[in-house]
Amino acid sequence: MEDINKEVHQAFEVIKNGGIILYPTDTVWGLGCDATNEEAVKKIYELKKREESKSMIVLVNNDRLLYHVFKNIPQVAFDILDCAEKPTTLVLDEPRNVEKNLIADDNSLGIRIVNTPFVFKLVERMKRPLVSTSANISGDVTPTRFSEISQEIISGVDYVVQLDQDKICKKSSTVIKLTNDAQVKILRK
Repeated sequence: MEDINKEVHQAFEVIKNGGIILYPTDTVWGLGCDATNEEAVKKIYELKKREESKSMIVLVNNDRLLYHVFKNIPQVAFDILDCAEKPTTLVLDEPRNVEKNLIADDNSLGIRIVNTPFVFKLVERMKRPLVSTSANISGDVTPTRFSEISQEIISGVDYVVQLDQDKICKKSSTVIKLTNDAQVKILRK
């Protein structure tokens, strides 16, 4: 627990100062920053060599923060999350309180509620959403373990979290798009 708290503190200090981190999520290793800091979000796009028209997701740790990002959440969203057997990202309409360069052209944003200890505590300390995108150059294969992350990514971040570096990630999250008019579409199983 002491290691987690130390890593949360280190990562928080970097993020608070506009930096980006490389960290283990509840799925794959990710690149992250404060979702309300436009310059930090730009740094991630630049590091990944990703077009800003391709949105990224954010992580939250509770319903309160979920409602901070989305005013209107379809009830089916909670039904899906209650039934989900693996990490599930919801793409919802009309996000707010995040940087515009995170929002897709159709005015939607992917969000996932996480409860893994490191990410949960970091988001709790930040009191705002955490950007999450796979730790790879856009178009490259998503690494399934820390040792597969390219040196370009590792050297391009401001801090590498020293936890779970031996963890093998089996799969990314399920992604489900829910529109305010009650349409449901599975984007990734």
